[in-house]
Amino acid sequence: MNKITAYVKDSFRELTEKVTWPTWMQLQQSTMIVLAATLVVTFIVLIMDFATGNGLRFIYKQLF
Repeated sequence: MNKITAYVKDSFRELTEKVTWPTWMQLQQSTMIVLAATLVVTFIVLIMDFATGNGLRFIYKQLF
């Protein structure tokens, strides 16, 4: 039980004293970067889905 208590105490101390938390401005910038990257990847997947769907539809029309 002492090991668990020491682990929790050490974890809490590390979280409150050793971790460097971002400033509000850094957090906003990081959020905007993640949002922009998500939108770009979503758009790329949309284009790939559209192209694949139309390509397969074209192939199936030619075969059947």
